[in-house]
Amino acid sequence: MSFTENVKNELARLVRPTLAERRAELLALLRMSGSAVTGRSGAWGVEFSTGSSAVARRVLVSLKKDFGLVPSVMVRQGRRLRKKNVYTLAVPPSREGSEFLLSIGFLPMTGMDDADRCAAPEEKRAYLAGAFLGGGSISRPQSDYHLEMVTQSYRFAEEIREVMHAFRMAPRLTDRKNDYIVYIKDGDEASSFLQITGASQSYLEFENVRVMKDMRNQVNRQVNCETANLQKSVNAAVRQMHQIRAVRAHFDDQLLPKTVRETMELRMAYPNATLAELSALCGVSKSGLAHRFQKIKALADSLGGDE
Repeated sequence: MSFTENVKNELARLVRPTLAERRAELLALLRMSGSAVTGRSGAWGVEFSTGSSAVARRVLVSLKKDFGLVPSVMVRQGRRLRKKNVYTLAVPPSREGSEFLLSIGFLPMTGMDDADRCAAPEEKRAYLAGAFLGGGSISRPQSDYHLEMVTQSYRFAEEIREVMHAFRMAPRLTDRKNDYIVYIKDGDEASSFLQITGASQSYLEFENVRVMKDMRNQVNRQVNCETANLQKSVNAAVRQMHQIRAVRAHFDDQLLPKTVRETMELRMAYPNATLAELSALCGVSKSGLAHRFQKIKALADSLGGDE
């Protein structure tokens, strides 16, 4: 089971204690995966489709318990490669259906002011949960962080963004063919979204993996940095040994300054030591020791034998 399915199953089991919260969640679900249908008498009904049995059950229970509607349920096999079941719930056009759609603000002629309609923070949380249940996905935390919600309505996408802004998230919006995608690629925001919508177990799993991932990346960065520094030290030591041999081949040691002789002897005695280690051995500062190696380099350069 994918991480997205785990999140949706958890959200579909979550208890929303107030009718206002359940209404907000259902509104977003219908915006994402439902459509209003009209009959000859001008009455309205609704159809809702999903590939998740847990989400279908969530909508079915809400329609029955909260609004007294008894939708018909149809199950068919999907046409895509995995051929997952598709669940369709239908409330035929009726007076009750019209009243229901009007009460939640889903009738086409009522416009779309969902962000204002969901005034309380808990309603906004439920609304985002409904949007994710209807058309959301999130990548496994082991991979790159990516959460998105896909809708065919630009106006609805903007409503989702506005509600997310209320929780200090900064989602982006793009289009793909006939769809609009609201997405976030930041690990902190993806984690916050799970926490805000109430997917607490998924949030904990996401954070646990994130901590391990960040720790592993930090260790890798440190190892890479230390490896680079070690290679740099090795290259410097090899270059200094080459310069020292060139200087000794052309100059009498006794004619060289004492500090230069001592530094050459120190390097030859400890060919693998770093500058810091040599500094500790001879009691000369790193900058002072580096200055001595510069003198040795200058002597080697005068011979044309530093490289």
